[in-house]
Order: sequence, then structure tokens, then C-alpha cells
Amino acid sequence: MNVTEKSSEGLSRTFEIVFPADDLQARLAAKIEEIRPEVRLKGFRPGKVPTSHIRKMFGESIMGDLLNELVPQTTQKTLDEKNIRPATQPDIKVTSEAQDVLAGKADFSFEISLEVMPEFEPADPSKLKVARPVAEVDEAEIDEALQKLAEENREFSAKKGGKNAKAEEGDVVVIDFVGKLDGEPFEGGAAEDARVAIGDGAFIPGFEEQLVGAKPGEERVLKVTFPAHYQAAHLAGKDAEFDVTVKSVEAPGEAKVDDELARRLGLDGLDGLKDALKKRFAQEHAQQSRMKVKRALLDQLDAAHSFDLPPQMVDAEFDNIWREVQHAIEHDHLEEEDKGKSEDELKAEYRGIAERRVRLGLVLAEIGRRNNVDVTQEELSRAINQEAVRYPGQERQVVEFYQKNPQAIAQLRAPIYEEKVVDYILELAEVTEVTVSKDALYAEEDEAPAPAGKKAAPKKKAAAKKDDDKPAAKKKAPAKKAAAKDGDKAEAKKAAPKKKAAAKKDA
Repeated sequence: MNVTEKSSEGLSRTFEIVFPADDLQARLAAKIEEIRPEVRLKGFRPGKVPTSHIRKMFGESIMGDLLNELVPQTTQKTLDEKNIRPATQPDIKVTSEAQDVLAGKADFSFEISLEVMPEFEPADPSKLKVARPVAEVDEAEIDEALQKLAEENREFSAKKGGKNAKAEEGDVVVIDFVGKLDGEPFEGGAAEDARVAIGDGAFIPGFEEQLVGAKPGEERVLKVTFPAHYQAAHLAGKDAEFDVTVKSVEAPGEAKVDDELARRLGLDGLDGLKDALKKRFAQEHAQQSRMKVKRALLDQLDAAHSFDLPPQMVDAEFDNIWREVQHAIEHDHLEEEDKGKSEDELKAEYRGIAERRVRLGLVLAEIGRRNNVDVTQEELSRAINQEAVRYPGQERQVVEFYQKNPQAIAQLRAPIYEEKVVDYILELAEVTEVTVSKDALYAEEDEAPAPAGKKAAPKKKAAAKKDDDKPAAKKKAPAKKAAAKDGDKAEAKKAAPKKKAAAKKDA
């Protein structure tokens, strides 16, 4: 076997591997002798088929199998001997004529093309300095949450005034309705005893507002226009009418923060509810603090490293991002600051994000490799089980899926590895805790005021700001909104005017 490096440009490498014809013939002869005792052919005693006959009958097939074994074996051997760490899957190209090789008339040659991992010296974690913002849970935060819970869990009862009671914002109107397009009822557009909280924003724009002033027993026709991006495509952008019969009007009771509120929420008393809220907020603050210190750490690592990036890795990451950007453009979910930019401008900006992700991924991987950071089987099993419980009744199938799919395991392993490397770095780095307000803790970087005596950092792209705190291939690409802000998501099967809960939360 002869190995020749044909090209070396940047991080790209191409090797040519040649197996002389006589070497292949020797391997073929050895293989035939190995299998000859097991060959059974009509007219010959078991194990006594002549070598020449086996070569004549099966030589090309056996040679093909040999080559199929030699290519991956030789590729890995070449990489090992030359101490190459591939950044991409090697591309194999056979350069010899297959029929001549199989017939023993020519050498077997193929080329290996790949990109290699860049060589660089990672930053010393012990020399990094980062601030960890922390915020205490104060009483005002708990009181605000209690008041909100009390308002959300108020009991409703028939509004005073009987049949003359008029619905106002904050009231609940119980109605029957039938939706119509061009005078004809449409599927999923009817409901009975639907509870509509006026001002809650749970129904499409214009629906709740037209119920203000409604009385029990009254009939109304509500005229609305479905949002352009409504989930039910046959209704999107359409004008519709809803024949509504008001059955009752209910007013909210007093929002009381007391033991009874806690008991309705499954707790023993008000003190227990306060403790539960305090623990929840403390956990949320800790998660946000972790995210902020990690982002600051990754910013430092990004600034501290400059090296050539494997083009194919950057292209793959950019392609993932750009698919999401195109989806956002098609569904009008693009960030406001991006809407006036040309496609070339957007591509340039998001390629920069792709390069950052790849660079950070390589830096974290190198720091982890040099310091023997690894993901244990126990950690992987725990992650698989966590995934499985998300699919009640299908836990076994989920576990089997991961057991049979190494690529899925790799995708599950990647974020675990990333967090372990970040933890390792933070243990060695100089981390200073800085007490901040809750608002400051949750403020985005471009919202936070600059420290005294320093200029404010340039504003980041909103999408980059949200997604740059993770290296390549560990998260979804930017620019794709959650549920639409304007209530343009809806229940696909239920009464058409009602929006999805997710849309309401994200509005």
C-alpha cells in the first residue's frame, strides 16, 4: 500500500492510496484459501473445490468484498498514522477502473478528501475573569405573584342586574356561537357554553371586544377577520361572522390572597404558597444567572481565539440557520431590525453567527479533550430516560430508538458535554458574583446600562443575542419566533375564534 499526500491547502487534505495489483491478488488468494474448506459446490466434495475454480466462479465477488473492507480500514489507518483529527467525514473517490481491478489487471487506487481540525492553543481557563450576576428574591416579587395568582383564580358568579347585566372588560360571557364564511357554517366554528373572558386576549382580535355591553339572552352577530397567518389555512385572512347567543354574564369575585387561595392551588396555607413561590423564583434566577455568566464566558472565549475554521462545518451550520431565516421570512416572523435588509446583508450577518458557533464549539471541544472531560454512560442513560418520560406510553420505543441510533445519541450527548466543559472552565476561572436587581438580571445586553466611565457595547442582533450563548449544532437557529404575537396561531380542530394557549402567552 502506498499513501501520497496530493494536496494540503488550509485545513483541506487529499491523500491518494494505491494497492498494487499483485498485493490484491495475494490478498485474494489468501481469502480463497480461508473460505475454501466451507465452499459447497455441486460435483465437488465439501471443502475440496479447487482454488482455481473458486477464483473463476467467485473471484470478482470476493475481490469486491475485499475492497469494501480495505477502504474504511485503510482510511482510518492513514488518519491514525498521520495523526489527523478529521473535522468532516472523509470523502472517498475511487480513481481506478473497477472492472480492471476486479479482473486483476490494474492497481486499486482511491482518494481521501477531508477537512482537518485546526491546530490552536486554547485559552487558559484559570486566566479568565467573568462576573456572575445574582439577584435575591424579594418580598415585592412574591407579593406581585400572589396578587396575580389571586386574580387568575378568582371565582366568577352571575353578575348583578339579572337580564339587564351588561358585560364589561374582566367579565366572563358564556355563549353559544356558530361561525360562518359567506353565510355558510364552517367546520370547527361552533361551540356551546363557551366561556369568553373579555380582555383576556384568548380569542382572535375583535371577537371579545364586540361582546362588551352584551346581556343575558341577547343575540349578536360578530364580524371578524382571521389573521393572515392563522393556523387553519382555509380560514387565514378570511372575513367571517359569528352568530352568538349570550347565555349568561359572570363577574369576577374579589382577588383575595389568603389561605383559601393556597388550598385551591393544592397547598396547606398561605405560608406554604409563599415558600413555593420563593423556591421557584430562586431557581429561575439561578438559571438566568447561569445563562448570563455562560454568555459572558463564551464572549471571552470567542474574543480570545482566532484560527481557520473548517469551511464545511461553517457551511453546514450556516445552512441550518438560513433554513430557519427563510422560514421566518415566509411566515413574516423575521426580527424587526432584519426586515429592511437585503438577502445578501442577512446572509453576511448570519454567516458571522455560524462562524462564531463553530469557533466556540471547537474551543470547548479542545479544552474538554485536553482535560479529559467526558460524558459518562450514566449521564447519557439519565438523559435518555428524561426524553422517554416526555412521551407517556411510548417510553420503551424512545429508549430503543436511541439504542439503535448512534447519531441520535451523539445529539443527546453534545449539550451535556458542552455544559460539563463550561462547568470545568468556571471552576478554574475567576468568577465574581455581582448582586443586581431582578430587572437587570433579566435585561438583554443591549438594554443593560453601561458601567460608570465606560461606553455602552454596540447593540447585538436580537437573534444572535438569544442564540450565541451556545456553540454550533447545540441549538436551533435564530430568527424564528415562538407563537405569533398577533394571535395568528389557532386551535386546528376547535372553535375557530379561539387562539392557542401558547400564542396567548407569547403575545
